[in-house]
Amino acid sequence: MFLSALELRNIIESSFLPKRCQCTLTPELSMTVKVYSDGETDQLDLLKTGINAQQLNGCREINDLIAELRSDLELHHTESVHRHVVGKAG
Repeated sequence: MFLSALELRNIIESSFLPKRCQCTLTPELSMTVKVYSDGETDQLDLLKTGINAQQLNGCREINDLIAELRSDLELHHTESVHRHVVGKAG
């Protein structure tokens, strides 16, 4: 890992603004990222655990992780909207 844990957390958390994002690292450098629906509630839009922070050795790896998390977040949002619409149709 070429950045400190604090710098890495700041980069990842700020990349999801205006949503609230919380990034935690264990001493073994296993990362958990939580993205909340807004800053007011504790409703999770995304929970990703077991991310190996030791593999985040440069800007490209960090950008790839953020892109993957955003893609997962968008997929989760699309599935939630689909369930909501299908639930109302019945």
